Amino acid sequence: MQSVPQVASPCIGVCALDSERQHCTGCWRTLEEIRGWRTMSDRERLQVLKVIEARRPTAKH
Repeated sequence: MQSVPQVASPCIGVCALDSERQHCTGCWRTLEEIRGWRTMSDRERLQVLKVIEARRPTAKH
């Protein structure tokens, strides 16, 4: 049986919360998403990746 690779973390090593503490300015995840990443299923991780893609253009810099 072939194992399916886990969905990789979007972390790029630039860990800093935005001024409103809504998300990380490196990976765009919220603290809740970051904390939960290790225990999420691949399906949940893929959902988070979709959410952060939608979040990215609307985030304040």
